[in-house]
Amino acid sequence: MIGDLASQHGMLGETFSATGSGAGPEAERLTEQQITFFQEHGYVKGGRVLNPAQVQVLRDELDSFYDDGHPGNELWYEYNSNEAETSGQVLFHALGAWRIGAGFHDLLWHYPWLIRASQLLDAPVRFWHDQLFCKPARQGGVVSWHQDYSYWQRTVPLAHLTCWIALDDSTRENGCIHYLPGSHCWNLLPITGLAGDMEAIAEVLTPNQLELFDKPEAVELSAGECVFHHPLTVHGSFENRSPHPRRATVVNVFADGVKSASDEELLKGVPPIPSGKKMAGQFFPLLYDPEA
Repeated sequence: MIGDLASQHGMLGETFSATGSGAGPEAERLTEQQITFFQEHGYVKGGRVLNPAQVQVLRDELDSFYDDGHPGNELWYEYNSNEAETSGQVLFHALGAWRIGAGFHDLLWHYPWLIRASQLLDAPVRFWHDQLFCKPARQGGVVSWHQDYSYWQRTVPLAHLTCWIALDDSTRENGCIHYLPGSHCWNLLPITGLAGDMEAIAEVLTPNQLELFDKPEAVELSAGECVFHHPLTVHGSFENRSPHPRRATVVNVFADGVKSASDEELLKGVPPIPSGKKMAGQFFPLLYDPEA
């Protein structure tokens, strides 16, 4: 068993940045136009947050995770070597890389995406959990249409944010993420599955909501770029039949002050936080406070 990196809050190495690019805080910030776009559409491209060397560090760590007997495998909150429900497709999906890989750990304290997340939350940023979504070349599976908060109702209030970071060029051909603009203003939808039928969500939508499915927005990213989305924004991604992989890492955060809404464990193996108590402690560290 390797040591649990969740016991370490802050950078372990020098690959990532806890102080920014050196060009000053304004160079790391979203523009007012980007913030307005997010507020209106429920997502926004956040620009480049990783350089090629940083991307490669994460790719190398990720390669080691595909073997389900790798050191530290007992530390995952969730591990699916293939979550795809369709025969012939593969979707690697896992939660908890920050506890196992030094690169994925240090990414949490990486200044370029954190300052932008704080702008969108308008609050200090506290960690919720990370995810890996990986589609191999030619047989990559879908991620069905869904809202993230449908899976997160064990925390309140709804003050969450997702940063989706491309570890490969993410294109329409290899299964980039798609959004339904404005769907963050919808009601909370029931869960209809994460890795199976792309059409399943239609069963829980109104006729007006269904009309929007004719106009999903594909967000193509270069490796190292990110996109942020609201926890109610409906999103998904199609299969990868291209000759190129589509790997991504996702960091889910919330505004400092969000509380537990359950007396059960919030993530597998994590000690419960009583309902009504603030989310904090070893597994939910404060990542960034703009006033500090």
